[in-house]
Amino acid sequence: MTEALPMPDLVAALKAAAEPTRLRILLLLSRGELSVKDLTQVLGQSQPRLSRHLKLLAEAGLIERFRDGSWVYFHISDRTAGGHLARRLIAAVEGHDAVARRDRERLEALKRDREQVAQAYFRTHAADWDRIRSLYVSEDAVENAMLEALGSGPFRLLVDLGTGTGRILELFTGRFQRGLGFDLNQSMLAYAESKLSAAGHHNTEVRHGDLYDLTLQDGVADAVVMHQVLHFLAEPGAAIAEAARILAPGGKLLIVDFAPHDLEFLREEHAHKRLGIGADSIEQWTAAAGLDLKRSELLAREGGSDQPQLTVSLWVAEQPGTTYSNATKRAGATARQIEEAR
Repeated sequence: MTEALPMPDLVAALKAAAEPTRLRILLLLSRGELSVKDLTQVLGQSQPRLSRHLKLLAEAGLIERFRDGSWVYFHISDRTAGGHLARRLIAAVEGHDAVARRDRERLEALKRDREQVAQAYFRTHAADWDRIRSLYVSEDAVENAMLEALGSGPFRLLVDLGTGTGRILELFTGRFQRGLGFDLNQSMLAYAESKLSAAGHHNTEVRHGDLYDLTLQDGVADAVVMHQVLHFLAEPGAAIAEAARILAPGGKLLIVDFAPHDLEFLREEHAHKRLGIGADSIEQWTAAAGLDLKRSELLAREGGSDQPQLTVSLWVAEQPGTTYSNATKRAGATARQIEEAR
């Protein structure tokens, strides 16, 4: 059910959205996260003017901003009543409006340019990823285990943390009403957005996001996936606590990562902060976040190879059937205490 706005806030939100350029901005942001530079290219207006429009929309609670280095990105808010109102207003706009159609065409052209840059990035790194993939059980085996472990849903909202190329959103398509992926790598996001759009997955969205501070309300997700993410993080326990915060009662957290190993080249050459994740760590982090650990599984390659091998670990934790937003801060603090003790 959509949260109601107090009368003054409703009036402010409607005024903010009523100006033609600001309505065009909302329509564009409904198709994905964009920067000020993106909007200047699509709308053909100056950066100072658009920055003013964005400021008014943000103050009215319709959109949110996310900073990534020197860049700032904007998206329609998922955690305010204003954001919910914005989506209702967008749905009411006539789909064949000439101005809106031209804006969409310009946005698609911008996205195609991004895709070319992303493709070049992936070609550059393809050999590195192929080398890592050759060390563990096939991707098909991992994905089949993930599908079986998380179940068929259906999930109202599935959130993929560290979405990368968007493969997990693609994998679980058909099991959720809406899929939302977060990542910090712009090349990854550009590629994911292009691939998901080309495949017709219009109920998915990817955006920049801090895994320790997601722009989502408490308890909104029925499922959260963290696939090969934790070994890159300085504070995996805090990220798990944040994932737990957004899980609805009965919601599931699926974690997939490497078991502990001694392949130092992954730390030195590929920025792995941890050489695998141990079962005892997962038990501590999920317990600190208030989750019940329901499943643990190991996926290993069959023997016979002389090269080093990696084992993939899979865990499913569940949010108990009670709300706990007040406990989230305690869970995050406990997770950080565990990290500091390691």
